Amino acid sequence: MPNIIPRDKIQDFIGFDAGPTEWMEVDQWRIDAFAKCTMDENFIHVNPEKAKKTRFGGTIAHGFLTLSLVHHFLEKLEFKIEGLKMAVNYGVNKVRFIYPVSCGSRVRMRIKILDILEKRPGQFLFTLRATMDIEGEEKPAMVADWLILEFTDDIQ
Repeated sequence: MPNIIPRDKIQDFIGFDAGPTEWMEVDQWRIDAFAKCTMDENFIHVNPEKAKKTRFGGTIAHGFLTLSLVHHFLEKLEFKIEGLKMAVNYGVNKVRFIYPVSCGSRVRMRIKILDILEKRPGQFLFTLRATMDIEGEEKPAMVADWLILEFTDDIQ
């Protein structure tokens, strides 16, 4: 069931926590595909044998792969302002990659709504604190202040 935010109750949702999502495995196939797409084929990501000899004990996901999963998990949380027509990524205020995501690890995400600002009539800027957890780890993989612009009116 979607989490619909009524337009007249926006301020009530600032500080609201959502999640966590379901767990998702970060496997070598996903890491390799991201490496090819971004041309970042550092051995720590794509060479399991060589990566075994490092302090990580195997390959790890790119930090930016972890960051790129925010959109996937936001879709799963289904956060929407009432009357949503479209949403776009607006940017990131701050990102910290806190703990490496080892190949085969499972991650999930939690969010906290830090702010909702109506930039123009029908355009709402959400600032979300996205925290990516790693199953079995105390520290999160990543914390990012993610910006999403939601439109309730048709884009002209």
